[in-house]
Amino acid sequence: MALELRTFTIRDGAAEDDEARAAAFLRSIEVVRIDTAYGDGAWRILVHYEDPRRKEERAQIESAIMDAVNAWRVAEAHRRGVDREAVLSQTMVAEIARYAPTTETELSVIAGALGADTGNYGAEIVRVVRRTMEALTDDGA
Repeated sequence: MALELRTFTIRDGAAEDDEARAAAFLRSIEVVRIDTAYGDGAWRILVHYEDPRRKEERAQIESAIMDAVNAWRVAEAHRRGVDREAVLSQTMVAEIARYAPTTETELSVIAGALGADTGNYGAEIVRVVRRTMEALTDDGA
């Protein structure tokens, strides 16, 4: 999960205005964590948050990649006459969708973390992810 950060200063002499500005922002995002500190006549607030619009966009991208990789996996399993799990585990499909690797090196890091091997299919998986990302970008233009 990629968090975003924003800082606010609530000055002793202008607390009402500063608090209103911070409150308006807080209503527009999903707060994950807030850190505060006081010094030099003001509160400093560090907000760790997710923007709901970006969260939805990430979910749509993940879903599109998962659909594309699953379609490739089913076709490859059919071509080889094996179960789709023998080609690529569902856990690996989910991680590919989550991280969207566009190079075989990125894919190998993901696979390595799961103790999986994508050596036989690495180039094709990366190609599927790239095509999906390109299609999403082209559709939005």
